[in-house]
Formats: sequence, C-alpha cells, structure tokens
Amino acid sequence: QVQLVESGGGLVQPGGSLRLSCAASGLTFSNYAMSWYRQAPGKERELVASLTRTGDSTNYADSVKGRFTISRDYGKNTVYLQMDNLRPEDTAVYYCNAVHWWRKNQYWGQGTQVTVSS
Repeated sequence: QVQLVESGGGLVQPGGSLRLSCAASGLTFSNYAMSWYRQAPGKERELVASLTRTGDSTNYADSVKGRFTISRDYGKNTVYLQMDNLRPEDTAVYYCNAVHWWRKNQYWGQGTQVTVSS
C-alpha cells in the first residue's frame, strides 16, 4: 500500500521560512519523479516544484523561483520543499505527488496547510 505523508506546514509570518517533508512508503522511491503542488481556496491545484527520479533536474513555478527549493533523500524515501521568503499568496494546501517514471501511475498525499499571515 502506497502512502505519501506530508508534514511541516503551519502558520508563518511574511518573509519567514518553512520546510515541508513528504515521507513515501510502499513504493520504490527511486522509480518516481516527485513533485509538490498547492491549492488555494477557490483556485485550481497548481504545480509548485518537481524533481526527476534521479534528482538531476528540477522545475519550478515562476512564482516560487529563487525562493523555494525541492530536494530528495533516497535513504529516507523523503522529498522536501524548503520555502523561504514566504508571501501571503503562498497560502494554500500543499500536496506531495509521485509519478512512476515510465508507467506514469501516480499517488497523492493528504496535504498540509501553509498559511502566511501577519
């Protein structure tokens, strides 16, 4: 049974930082590209950052470039999203996503709330 469990969300002031974690189990972690998506109230879910299964290529939404960093730890089967210089518009539920590199089947976590407010 595949599980993606996010953690690290919370309330932070503008300009602050958070690090999200997504622990994966029940899958071969190195076979999956990993991504973070977010969904704000009344908006569609959008891709924030992605990382290839080998970890050699990343992709970021324009709105987070230079502020967010995605990384993965193969020993811990975990993907991270370091979020710096947070803005109120970053407020959303953040979801972890795993996509098999050739089968293309995918899994989602349950989401973690990030709120940026003074």
